[in-house]
Amino acid sequence: MFAHQHLSRLEAEEVLIHMANAEYNEAEMSAFITVYLMRSISVEELSGFRDALLGLCKRMDFSDFQTIDLCGTGGDAKDTFNISTLSAFVVAGAGGKVAKHGNYGVSSVCGSSNVLEFLGYRFTNDEDKLKRQLDQAGICMMHAPLFHPALKNIAPIRKQLGVKTFFNMLGPMVNPAFPTFQLVGVFSLELARLYNYIYQQTNKQFVILHSLDGYDEISLTCPVKFIGNQLDQILQPEDFGFETLKPEQLFGGTTVAEAADIFVKILQNEATQAQKNVVLANSAAALQCMFPHKTLPECIDMAQNSLQTGKAQKAFKKLIEIQ
Repeated sequence: MFAHQHLSRLEAEEVLIHMANAEYNEAEMSAFITVYLMRSISVEELSGFRDALLGLCKRMDFSDFQTIDLCGTGGDAKDTFNISTLSAFVVAGAGGKVAKHGNYGVSSVCGSSNVLEFLGYRFTNDEDKLKRQLDQAGICMMHAPLFHPALKNIAPIRKQLGVKTFFNMLGPMVNPAFPTFQLVGVFSLELARLYNYIYQQTNKQFVILHSLDGYDEISLTCPVKFIGNQLDQILQPEDFGFETLKPEQLFGGTTVAEAADIFVKILQNEATQAQKNVVLANSAAALQCMFPHKTLPECIDMAQNSLQTGKAQKAFKKLIEIQ
């Protein structure tokens, strides 16, 4: 790899399985991970890594539900508040069933797991409990380390490196519930193309998002690229019915407590209009992924109804209650 050669899909799968089994030392694994900071990952490599993690994960059978996951790759270094996690509750409040896959922040202050844990959610990999949450709250949270024990040996290295790695790219792809629908934000157009190629080989209904100024979600700060099953378009903030925002309006704070405060205010419909609008835009994209026959304005209306009537907050409170 230092000679700029690439792994085949099978080789990539085997390497990650060996890493999971602690067959390499930390220095070797660090060296391997950092190669991908110096050169692009190939479709075969990303597919092989995904195959390994899905093969090793603790699978959940949510086939009684038509679930969706809203998940960003992270790694965009934008320090936003938890937009996709909030959008997940808005979608749940609008009647969707959300199987949210998430983790602690690696290259950001506050990942989805950080904020939900801070607000009282207790992680579990008990399938019956998660199904109960899906049934009653419309959402369950799957904290990645509980479903990917294979990553136990790699997590400390990722934390010590403190930079985005190919594991950020993998996160959305390895949801152990194998959701029917997926809204995924990525940090580059190159990764959007890789994801599109891989997702086209699956039977998922998917939408891949990338804001052209680098956000791994709809930021409303600039145009956003949408790629889906039969979809390839660029939308402007006004296409969602909203004004263009400034990056500082999306800042998520410098601590988990600050991020949690923003999170609660948005669910209470007491946040700034900019904060609410960006959540509504991402929620609407997820709803349109689930209901492709609906127009974007219709999906915005569904999202607004969920947030303004308190249904999104009710989904959150119910989730915390079912422990």
